[in-house]
Amino acid sequence: RERQNHQQAKKEKSREKIVRLLGENPKMTTNTLAEAIGISPKAVERHLAKLKNDGLIIRVGPDKGGHWEVVG
Repeated sequence: RERQNHQQAKKEKSREKIVRLLGENPKMTTNTLAEAIGISPKAVERHLAKLKNDGLIIRVGPDKGGHWEVVG
């Protein structure tokens, strides 16, 4: 149970970092975010999908050349 709470807290921190980093630089790539946070690009993609789903960020424009907007 304690381990589960720790993992949940870690996920939360990663999401907060992603939102903060995208607020500072909306054009950051998945790979750049992964390097900055110290998690895999796949993990970043999962976090981005969840953040998008929760309405906290939106993607503006295409995958290449577009950018992220932090909404909430």
